[in-house]
Amino acid sequence: MTSENNKNPVLAPRGLDVLRDPLLNKGTAFNEKERDALGLRGLLPLHVLNQDDQIKRVLMNLRRLTDPLDKFIALNSLHDRNEALFFRVLCEHIDEMQPIVYTPTVGLACQQFGNIFQEPRGMFIGANDRGNIANVLRNWPYQAGIIVVTDGERILGLGDLGANGMGIPVGKLSLYTACAGIHPRLCLPITLDVGTNNDALRNDLNYVGLRQRRITGTAYDEFIEEFMTATQEVFPGVLVQFEDFANHNAFRLLEKYRDRICSFNDDIQGTAAVALAGLFSALRITGAPLEEQKVLFLGAGEAATGIADLIVSAMTAQGLTHEQAMRKCWLHDSQGLVVASRKDLAQHKLAYAHEHAPAGDFLSSIKALKPTAIIGVSAVGGTFTRAVLEEMARINQQPIVFALSNPTSQAECTAEEAYRWTGGRALFACGSPFDPVELNGKTYVPRQGNNSYIFPGIGLGAIASGAKAITDDMFMSAAHTLAHLVTESDLQQGSLYPALPRIREVSEGIAVAIAESAYSRKIAGKPKPMDVLQDVRSQMFDPRY
Repeated sequence: MTSENNKNPVLAPRGLDVLRDPLLNKGTAFNEKERDALGLRGLLPLHVLNQDDQIKRVLMNLRRLTDPLDKFIALNSLHDRNEALFFRVLCEHIDEMQPIVYTPTVGLACQQFGNIFQEPRGMFIGANDRGNIANVLRNWPYQAGIIVVTDGERILGLGDLGANGMGIPVGKLSLYTACAGIHPRLCLPITLDVGTNNDALRNDLNYVGLRQRRITGTAYDEFIEEFMTATQEVFPGVLVQFEDFANHNAFRLLEKYRDRICSFNDDIQGTAAVALAGLFSALRITGAPLEEQKVLFLGAGEAATGIADLIVSAMTAQGLTHEQAMRKCWLHDSQGLVVASRKDLAQHKLAYAHEHAPAGDFLSSIKALKPTAIIGVSAVGGTFTRAVLEEMARINQQPIVFALSNPTSQAECTAEEAYRWTGGRALFACGSPFDPVELNGKTYVPRQGNNSYIFPGIGLGAIASGAKAITDDMFMSAAHTLAHLVTESDLQQGSLYPALPRIREVSEGIAVAIAESAYSRKIAGKPKPMDVLQDVRSQMFDPRY
């Protein structure tokens, strides 16, 4: 075989090299012929345990643990030694495993990253690598097809975690494989270590990153430019997903690179698509048209404006003018309602700074605007108070309430609060998982408005078609596809999204929509196959041996 970057002939791995490579290792599942062929005789216990038996053992040991962080560490350790087994467990028990490998537990794991660090995964590219980033990327042994990159400045709702933010790209790419079947060999998590302004981290003995304040301004921009250029030099056509960049960088980096490099920002665009899909589902229950909705956001960052932009696009498709659609979306930030009279608004808020009297608190904004839907993306827990929810129920027969911030501690309200304080009338979606709620003899099953319904299919469709860009229309198509897969039985129990075990079906459908869009817009890097669905399916990784 040959290495994928330098093409120099190398010996096929044998013996301990096989067992130490998580992409090759099958542990005790290697059969007798494989043990002889690969030089494993004597290096493993004699009894062959097939993958099904291994899964039982993994689940037994995992379920004995009570601390979510201990479960995260156990799964991370499995990921580091046997990827096929890890992804089989993740795929077949996605409801149980996703909250461990991603939100909400990944937030705690990032906070504790230096303390629980075991094996390096992905690449750390530092500010001190400037001028040499392409060579650093060449140290990666595989031909990457998708990169998830963060600079760690805004990890979930937890703020600046610097290099500890690596848990996010790793977790995200785990879901690309589990939820959409993108081969793990194609997945490259990257943390851009440009320092951290978190004093506690810089003084932490176990912090894994550079002990310096963040580089900013021209130095930061030149670093990002070198990195983005290097990704295409080393991995031509690789898809780059921006993840958890702070607002002041997220918007401008997306605008700068989206037409040059196949790239997107999941916090802006993926969140928008999943929220719009939830809104479509809610309106199937109310029977009201989209263009009659008024949406008030608690939070005015990249998630809020991304969702608002996509809602505006959907409303204009229903016949509203752009100006009319814009007036249907309102932002409320830490200083109050975003209105035209306010000074010093950030650039991304200006389009939604409408003419209106100021309102200092969120409840006052609700009373003034009378929205049909409130969407929480504030990363401030408990802000959908009882008074807020009762007011939404007073002015709406079925108020739409999306508490999308995560992890759980940052959720604007719990599922039980949303249902109880609206008399069971809320159409609710959440950013972190909540258990079913019993109220007045009915069981409500809330489901996460989780980006994992969207981004895996986006990535799969882009890779399958060799897409040269990710367009806004693709996210609109993804939202419609996701909403279409919500069943009537889902809606009857208050679920605005499909059951998570159907996630591969969802991702497959979205991938086909993305690929079809790329082919029709002539931005695909591959010829269109006779059967797009079959082509997508043929590229999906199956962790079973």
